[in-house]
Amino acid sequence: MKTSTFVYPWDVNGDPEAPRRIAALGVDQVTLASAYHSTRALTPRHPRRRVVTAEYAAVYYPAGEHWADRALRPYPAGEWAPGDAFGEAAEALRGAGLDVHTWVILAHNSRLGAEHPDTSVVNAYGDRYPWAPCVAQPATRAYLTGLAAEAAVRPGAAGTELESLGWYGLQHLHAHDKTAGVGLGDAGQYLMALCFCPTCRAGYGEHGLDADELAASVRDALEPLWRGAGDDAGWPTVEKLLGEPVAAATRAWRDGRARTLQEAAVAAVRAAAPEGFQVLLHADPVAYHCGANAGVDPAHVLSVADGVVVPCAGGTALLAPFAEHVRPGTVLAANFTVVSGMGGSPGTLAADAARARDLGATELRLYHAGLASDGDLAAVREALR
Repeated sequence: MKTSTFVYPWDVNGDPEAPRRIAALGVDQVTLASAYHSTRALTPRHPRRRVVTAEYAAVYYPAGEHWADRALRPYPAGEWAPGDAFGEAAEALRGAGLDVHTWVILAHNSRLGAEHPDTSVVNAYGDRYPWAPCVAQPATRAYLTGLAAEAAVRPGAAGTELESLGWYGLQHLHAHDKTAGVGLGDAGQYLMALCFCPTCRAGYGEHGLDADELAASVRDALEPLWRGAGDDAGWPTVEKLLGEPVAAATRAWRDGRARTLQEAAVAAVRAAAPEGFQVLLHADPVAYHCGANAGVDPAHVLSVADGVVVPCAGGTALLAPFAEHVRPGTVLAANFTVVSGMGGSPGTLAADAARARDLGATELRLYHAGLASDGDLAAVREALR
């Protein structure tokens, strides 16, 4: 199976041994970050440092001049990835015989929300999520589509993986997260992700809902969860709490906005890319889910993109819904965490990969060669051998 590992530019730049070390894992490809959210990361083997602090969401290449007159535009990285950090790392990795694909984070940007708060998701209580751009707003959609095309199609890249191309909600970390005190479950997470910005309020109206009444219903539905009561059966619980017609109307608005954004972003990448450029989405087959792995309809997303990258850290079950809709040439990549300290299991990678292949996976993704310890990388080499 073709295998790619995720890497940051700072894992490579300034470390002459990094490309050779990554190639020696036995991977065919590197998925290299070209646009990424804020993070704090270890660099356990770098000759000059051990910690990188990426202070805000940024691009790791010089953004085009066409952004200059736009209010929403990419931020250049600070000292953690100056200049064309992506291009420098990509050249070194290709020199080691590795294919390079871009890794593009889209609807996850705390600085955008801080500087342009009107772009953020607003929950039923009126709280803004600065890390979560509302993907229904026209200006935000135009920004994300333009960023997707530019950050994906970098010189020397043969393809891209688009992450967080859909709705974001409460989950998936913001600074020092303190949100796990109440177990919201799938239903609560969906209710807390419903957006009530002006664009979404109007959108609910298009589907026969009064936004004020809907917000009140959402708050009422969440009240038992704050007390630690209530059950969680996923979508059936949302239908029970809101009523089936209301729940369906919220999905009609949100699913439609996510799907058309995915279509537009992939089309923009294809228009900017050379022939044969591969476009994959990080995706979850449960369409109402929010987060880095965008909730999608498997049949629809595989009619739009060349394939998907599917989270498998908790098991391989999410592969099956996509496998039902693959066509010849479709990429179904199983994404495994191989960093023991982050809950990964590099020692079982060979067995995990075999199970993924049996469920239809055609490729592997390994998170993350730059973060893993020497022991984790040794286990990966053995598994891929």
